[in-house]
Amino acid sequence: MENLFCFVCMLFIIKYGAVNADCGIVSKDDWDGLTPVHVEYLNRPVQLVIIQHTDTPPCLTDNACSARVRSIQDYHMDTLKYWDIGSAFLIGGNAKVYEGSGWVHVSVPTHVYNRKALRITFIGNYNSHQPTTEQIDALKSLLRCGVSNGHLDSNYKIVGHRQLMATDSPGRKLYNLIRRWPEWLENVDSYKQ
Repeated sequence: MENLFCFVCMLFIIKYGAVNADCGIVSKDDWDGLTPVHVEYLNRPVQLVIIQHTDTPPCLTDNACSARVRSIQDYHMDTLKYWDIGSAFLIGGNAKVYEGSGWVHVSVPTHVYNRKALRITFIGNYNSHQPTTEQIDALKSLLRCGVSNGHLDSNYKIVGHRQLMATDSPGRKLYNLIRRWPEWLENVDSYKQ
């Protein structure tokens, strides 16, 4: 019985360790993130990706981006009473991807579409600033990795946060960019229900 328990534990560690494997993601441990207070699992593969921005000043260095992600998580958990940080992943001005709630957890359960989608957030304000080529490359690499690891459906769709609720997120410049992509979904009515 003890051997079976050890085997099951090893399988869990291998599976959990592989969740972000080969995606180049800065883990929660690396940016000193808090453990979620509750967890709800997404049905995978996920078919919808929501792009948003933080509407904050950008971060450009590893230390500044880690500090910004910690600050966002603190605000989401302490003030908004979310279970965890409200994004699956965040992309800094340093073009690194930071683990939020990750591939398998619901990010913000209060909105119905979050049980069907991954929220990917660009750190900064993209109303007047364009995301860098490196940030866009980081996003596209993350999405490819999600598909190849079975987290994202190969026919996933992308929407801007503003299509689902009254907000200017992901910012005019970023929104204009993602609207040109082949994964773009114009009609989001089925996801709002």
